[in-house]
Amino acid sequence: MTDSGYTPIESYGVIGNLETCALVGPDGSIDWFPYPHLESPTILAAILDPERGGRFRIGPTDTAEGSQQYVEGTNVLETAFETAAGTATVTDFLPPAGAVDHPKKILYRGVSCANGEIDLEIEYEPRFDYGRANTTFTRTETGLRAAGHDEQTVLETPIDLAVDGDRATGEISLEAEETAWFALRCTGAETVASDPEDALSDTIQFWRDWSHSCAEAGGCAFGGPWHDCAVRSGLVLKLLTHAESGAVAAAPTASLPEDIGGVRNWDYRYNWLRDAGFTVQALMNLGHVEEAADYVDWFMDLCQTDDPAQLQPLYGLHGNADLEERELDHLAGYRNSRPVRIGNGAADQTQLDIYGELLLAVDEMLGHGRDLDGGDWATIRDIVEYVRDVWDQPDAGIWEVRGGAKQFVYSKVLCWVALDRGIDIAVERDRDAPLEDWRDVREAIETDVLENGYDEDIGAFVQAYGSDALDATGLLLPIVGFLPFDDERIRGTIEAIEADLVEDDVLVRRYDGDDGLPGDEGAFVLCSCWLVDALALSGRVDEARERFEALLEYVNPLGLVAEELDTDTGAHLGNFPQAFSHIGIINSSLYIGYAMGRDSAALAPMGIRLGDPVDIDGW
Repeated sequence: MTDSGYTPIESYGVIGNLETCALVGPDGSIDWFPYPHLESPTILAAILDPERGGRFRIGPTDTAEGSQQYVEGTNVLETAFETAAGTATVTDFLPPAGAVDHPKKILYRGVSCANGEIDLEIEYEPRFDYGRANTTFTRTETGLRAAGHDEQTVLETPIDLAVDGDRATGEISLEAEETAWFALRCTGAETVASDPEDALSDTIQFWRDWSHSCAEAGGCAFGGPWHDCAVRSGLVLKLLTHAESGAVAAAPTASLPEDIGGVRNWDYRYNWLRDAGFTVQALMNLGHVEEAADYVDWFMDLCQTDDPAQLQPLYGLHGNADLEERELDHLAGYRNSRPVRIGNGAADQTQLDIYGELLLAVDEMLGHGRDLDGGDWATIRDIVEYVRDVWDQPDAGIWEVRGGAKQFVYSKVLCWVALDRGIDIAVERDRDAPLEDWRDVREAIETDVLENGYDEDIGAFVQAYGSDALDATGLLLPIVGFLPFDDERIRGTIEAIEADLVEDDVLVRRYDGDDGLPGDEGAFVLCSCWLVDALALSGRVDEARERFEALLEYVNPLGLVAEELDTDTGAHLGNFPQAFSHIGIINSSLYIGYAMGRDSAALAPMGIRLGDPVDIDGW
């Protein structure tokens, strides 16, 4: 732990039960735990304020450096400590909701001594409702009940803890081959399983049964030095997938800063519709058809409930639309980065790119054999008809800028995608649609983007009409099929982004220019993956491989990565772990394989329908 009690973001591991997640530091401290759902108020939030946030730590009484690893093929986390007297491991997990026959609302912490003997201290400081509630303790037959506002927990312990106000502490001594279990039972939890070892064994088996398998004929789709990182990324995506709804959260955390000490602190515990296409592609290529289908069903249900004009860019994981953004002034923020925000005001923005993203996801599923019923087609047709009417309006764009609406190029291109995929689906599935009108609008959008979104002097597509700022979304134009990779304008855009947005030869910033907020931000992991994809699919495969392998050096030892990276230090910035970053890693693994000629039709990028990987000379 450094910097006045704050652990580096990249030093954490994450566990969860498909309803919520917890972050565990290398010192054995759980510093983030919203409950009962990911978007619920926290019980533990020391990551946002070491004094007021709350933690649950189990670690040596002597100073010891902890190291972490996952039980292979799972989201069960082990934190190992070595002291002069002995070694111990803390094993943390939550049984997956609806997947194993054990209570899901219990966070288990097992402590075992491998050799020698070791003394461990326990610090339990629950702070309900983001630390706004007063915590009180009462003793139970098996441990301590903590309460605050309408929430309560029962910590079942093998020892008696001493209570001092709103904090409970104790020590436990273990000898070789001894194990002790702690179980944090939350509101509404059933009785703890009689044998935590059974819960652990079944949880391990669940994750291993789910995790990507390389048994497919013809070799693994993720073959290469990035294989393990891609598999871990799949496990992260599953961890962020809500068991009941199928929605995928952007991240399990709120208000981890993009700029240390700055104001770019957002709540990412929600689902963004813009993530749909690339998320479905990643899940499908991992072999997780059920999760991809559930996700598509979830947002199709949203689309059938709301008029296309009323669709929000993001929703809660249960489909709730009220995501009012609020500031928690009582919390210091991670390394004094304020304000601490919960909720997200971007839900009220107009982001026209989301419609194209939804059509990309639907098209991806149809390409993998999904049926299209009458209700689905009516929804798709309504979306395309809406885009036909509004494509020429300004919006907040994919990056949710808070400096006013603009005519963003990527938003226009994704409107083109909505028309393009809608036309293809109607033709291929013989559905009723005003095809000539749709084709006319698709052509109008293309003409408009080519006339106003491409800057002849710069030799690249820019961020917005009338702007000379570059944007990493320009790398996606050929991937979604707007122009081919061998188009000179695409080549020029890739080269311009390499020249102006790339740091340290690997890390890519989102854009240059003003976005309406003070301060700076790091390089985006996802955008760095987009450059890898564009290079690979443009025939520059060796460069793509080199950049990708260099990018993966920034991933933490557990295989986790945040939204952004500090270009000077490599430190992780923003919410952690970030789904879109891990989606980028999965898809870049696949795109490199596709570009290398790996024999799998499923690897084809969304904008490449037929034929072999692009082979372009002249770079």
